[in-house]
Amino acid sequence: MQRRHLIQTAAALACACCMALAQAQTKWDLPSAYGSSNFHTENLQAFAKEVDAATAGKLKITLHPGASLFKAPEIKRAVQGGQAQIGEILLANYENENPLFGLDVVPFLATSYANARLLYNAQKPALDKYLADQGLRILYTVPWQPQGIYSKKPVQAVADMRGLKWRAYSVSTSKMAELMGLQPVTVQAAELSQAMATGVVEAYVSSSATGVDSKTYESLKYFYDTQAWLPKNAVIVSLKAFNALDQASQDALLKAAMQAEARGWKLSQEKDDGFKKTLADRGMTIQPPSAKFSYDLKQVGAIMLSDWQKKVGSEGQALVASYSKTSAATGK
Repeated sequence: MQRRHLIQTAAALACACCMALAQAQTKWDLPSAYGSSNFHTENLQAFAKEVDAATAGKLKITLHPGASLFKAPEIKRAVQGGQAQIGEILLANYENENPLFGLDVVPFLATSYANARLLYNAQKPALDKYLADQGLRILYTVPWQPQGIYSKKPVQAVADMRGLKWRAYSVSTSKMAELMGLQPVTVQAAELSQAMATGVVEAYVSSSATGVDSKTYESLKYFYDTQAWLPKNAVIVSLKAFNALDQASQDALLKAAMQAEARGWKLSQEKDDGFKKTLADRGMTIQPPSAKFSYDLKQVGAIMLSDWQKKVGSEGQALVASYSKTSAATGK
């Protein structure tokens, strides 16, 4: 009897411990639109592991890559609505909602990592205020590599591209199609490879990483390293979910986010040359744009900057002025 009593007591204690652990543990879902091998996703995986370790398992973040939980345009709303507690978004995907999200994809406004950082510093306070009003907070951002143009045929001027089916995934890329005489086709990153293979997409603007991830070299043969802009992914969190964490978990999350941002910016820059080498090794022609092509694209960029400033008004003009002043002062 005594032995059975001891066993029952031990079992009850074990059950109580398990229940306490379950109650103490918080589980979050993190949807992302990009595949498991993408450098952004690898950074997210490291971030989730660091949060787990720093909180001793109290906060578990489950990553859902490749648009497996929500498609790219749905992620922000999912976090706002509590369907996910945290998520990774491409800021430019939400330019229709507010032009502030599209500042970093204005062509030729910021064309280097240093300038992309300065532009983000100018943009962030306004973004933070807007998102806070929606119950959201940016934890960290990471830029894509400088954007180039992929094409199925050689291009010496914008006129050479007219009529091509152009992948459009944002307001800015749709506007480029309009100004360049292209046929815009809405295609998300997870669907790009198939779209090119079936001829739905014949040209697009994106990073060297996207070219490798989507195996663009199997369908398109030319990459023009225009370095048009550096769009950013942002990891956002629901303020309701964040505020529900204890102070130690909040601190651990913010520290891991700071580390992920520093690591991500470094990774993005370090991997660019390697991605372009991979594209070349797989048979793509990698080259800078011709003087005429570059001139044409910068004309497109000037129109788009003017349009962006008109949409945002005085706030947008102040942001661009602040960025331009800082950029000029630092010589970047």
